[in-house]
Amino acid sequence: MQYDVVIGLEVHAELNTASKVFCSCKNEYSKEPNSNCCPVCVGLPGALPVLNKKAVESTIRAGLALGFEINNTAIFERKNYFYPDLSKAYQISQLEKPICINGHLRVFDKDIPINRIHLEEDAGKLIHEGSKTLIDYNRGGVPLIELVTDALKEPHIETADEAIEFLTKLRQVYIYAGVADCEIEKGQMRADVNISLKPKGSDKFGTKVEMKNLMGFKSIHKAIEYEIERQKEILDDGGVIEQETRKWDFEKGESYTLRNKENAEDYRYFPDPDLLAVNITEADIARIRETLPLTPSQIKDKYMNEFGLSEYDADVILADKNVADFYDECLDIYMQPKSVANWFTTEILARIKGGSAIEVSKENLCWIIKAVDDKKLQRVPAKDLLSEIWGTDLVAEDLAKSKGIMSDLSDDFVFGIVDKIIAEKSDVVAQYKDTQDPKILNFLVGQVMKETRGKANAADVMDRIKDKLK
Repeated sequence: MQYDVVIGLEVHAELNTASKVFCSCKNEYSKEPNSNCCPVCVGLPGALPVLNKKAVESTIRAGLALGFEINNTAIFERKNYFYPDLSKAYQISQLEKPICINGHLRVFDKDIPINRIHLEEDAGKLIHEGSKTLIDYNRGGVPLIELVTDALKEPHIETADEAIEFLTKLRQVYIYAGVADCEIEKGQMRADVNISLKPKGSDKFGTKVEMKNLMGFKSIHKAIEYEIERQKEILDDGGVIEQETRKWDFEKGESYTLRNKENAEDYRYFPDPDLLAVNITEADIARIRETLPLTPSQIKDKYMNEFGLSEYDADVILADKNVADFYDECLDIYMQPKSVANWFTTEILARIKGGSAIEVSKENLCWIIKAVDDKKLQRVPAKDLLSEIWGTDLVAEDLAKSKGIMSDLSDDFVFGIVDKIIAEKSDVVAQYKDTQDPKILNFLVGQVMKETRGKANAADVMDRIKDKLK
């Protein structure tokens, strides 16, 4: 039997505020265990929460960047459950009136509807050491925004590829909006995936299974594909899908049952008596909207429509905000978008692969690019020059002059060398005319470059030889 796949995402992202969401403890990563917490974030009796205004504003920024409506009144509730990393046995979250409702994100050729973004506190972290489990509460109380897609609406996510594209774009939106760093290896962005299957074309949704706390896009992709196949096999054998939460084992490439899936009523949500409702005025929303930078999709449109970049080049540059910012800074110095982009998508990205920093000044890089464009420097020595100044305080222009690689040759001089080589290599020229072998043409270009000690422009030399041999 053929099936329609319905995928829902619940994506958690830690906000990059200076302090936690309900106390003044610093929002920092990787401190000494249990050194960055207080009576509020560990839930000691009598401790009262105080809402972080910046966290609310960051949530609104995230919502506006994704086209959400902003609720003028938002309410915090207690989500009750027991787990060792949740010291007070409830999580302050939102259910009935979240801050953001009804957003969307375009994935490939369709707008995926998003139900909500709500603000809540993160839990602590369990550390398993052999037969012991230790608890670090430093992460407890870190402001967390949870985004929930609306899988019951059309269009919804149907494949693992669409899910990863959604998460990739969402991560970009959060980073470009300045609300979250989303460093996945640090657990700053995590996803729960709900998957269900229904007969092809049916209006009746199947039983959903939740894959909990997935980190890393590769794990998420494999977990989704595994769960789709697992459910298909059960249904094809006449079985029934059980509503449950499953845990993904990346090393084994399979999942196992964690617990029966809870419903909202199991958490016994009720308004938190220690926190007042949050009133968000239209003036508040307008003020925050004015501070929003361009979204990645808006920047992409600018790169393609105003700068003439290809979609590939635009996507490659936008994939890393630090790269995109550096690219824009270079254009402030040398406004040649295509030429600069060409160096970014080849030379720069090759050098920062794996997360390394860009270790060249924008002034040095722009000088090299302009020198190549002006035919004062050949591409190969220019690339070597970039390698030499990378990670140093050397000045590109000074080094190029000291090495004698700058071209000071006139066109007449270079063209004279071309005529000389053609005359000396008459047998090679005759062979080229008979075969039109490009290797022979490259040989002739190489002879001219050798005569000019690599200072001539190779493209101009090739064009001149072709014209002479017509």
